[in-house]
Amino acid sequence: MDRKIFHGTIKPVDIAQALLGEFNQGNLRAQTLGKSDKMVVQIGSRPDASSGGQTAMTVTIQRTEDGIIVEIGQQAWLGVAASLGTTALAALRNPFSLLGRLDDIAQDIEHLQLNERIWQVITEYVKSVGVSTDLSDKLKRTTCQYCDTANPVGASSCTACGAPLGLAQPDTCKKCGYVVKKSDKTCPNCKQPLFL
Repeated sequence: MDRKIFHGTIKPVDIAQALLGEFNQGNLRAQTLGKSDKMVVQIGSRPDASSGGQTAMTVTIQRTEDGIIVEIGQQAWLGVAASLGTTALAALRNPFSLLGRLDDIAQDIEHLQLNERIWQVITEYVKSVGVSTDLSDKLKRTTCQYCDTANPVGASSCTACGAPLGLAQPDTCKKCGYVVKKSDKTCPNCKQPLFL
């Protein structure tokens, strides 16, 4: 399972609409499930596709405190592998049979590259709206609990009042390294319980 976190002002529905626009055409179909904070986009072959094997992909888009988490789930490529296998066997028997299967081969290769295409669509969309994988300013600072002044993460004392910032500093999840707050009970990234 591939996962990326994008920080900035973006909603799961924005990514879902971009994926629907790109993949709900040709031999592919796409549909969305879920509500505003967590959406699932399913992309797969049309049952009546004229060529290529069957494939399916699930993209989960979930809102986090300062952006979204996108996960691309496992895909079913058995139909694609079987289609390419059939083509290879037919080519061994009669090399000229490849001429009639060029469209099927091209479609199978396109389905094998679906994971990369999905990330490409997502990356292009988030760049167009000014969102990135870089930490946002909100996650690069900590707030003094005495005077509410923003300070750089890692500062030992507040730049305004001089109070110690040790308890205000964020921590990281022991399992995946994601930056978490002291008040978090579970990691927003890997969903594991936090024992800070």
